Amino acid sequence: MLNNYQRSADKLMNSLRSQGIQDEEVLNVMHNTPRHVFIDDVLKHKSYENTALPIGQGQTISQPYIVAKMTEVLRQIGIKDNILEVGTGSGYQTAILAQLFDKVFSIERIKALQWQAKRRLHQLDLYNVSMKHGDGWQGWQSKGPFNGIIVTAAAATVPESLLLQLAEGGAMIIPIGVEEQVLTLFIHRNGQITQQPIASVKFVPLVAGPII
Repeated sequence: MLNNYQRSADKLMNSLRSQGIQDEEVLNVMHNTPRHVFIDDVLKHKSYENTALPIGQGQTISQPYIVAKMTEVLRQIGIKDNILEVGTGSGYQTAILAQLFDKVFSIERIKALQWQAKRRLHQLDLYNVSMKHGDGWQGWQSKGPFNGIIVTAAAATVPESLLLQLAEGGAMIIPIGVEEQVLTLFIHRNGQITQQPIASVKFVPLVAGPII
């Protein structure tokens, strides 16, 4: 990473710590993952700001704090492998997951974004990710059940198909809502699904239906 990016990454990690992120392994991985690789040239100067940024196709790269928080929550539960990500987008969250969990499956409905993300992951020598061009609402049943599911777009209602793909002891973290969205944690334990709110958030919508 170039020196100016290095300094910006240092500052960002300090900001994440001040916001309550405590998992040093998550912070180390995020510090060493070049976020600017996932952002268009015209916005690279904003790469290490703690904000979401547009990536085209009406989509965004998530705010670093949200990436850290969602990842930290799964790790706190003790999940180590077999993660489903719904909404590959730029591939940034995917790259963080790939360095912290043994196996990652990622779904993206926009083919152009999926292709770009795959190229970036290979550029960073991350090969433990399986990718699918498909409808995220449906999950990836043939690869489940999953120990962890991260959804990077907001669903108006809870996708039942994703809950059904949670393994016993597994957890899903997903933003729920339309105008007012709440990042929500679902845990599958003893055959029951419990849920708890994490934070108020703002994500692009999780679109159901045709893939493009």
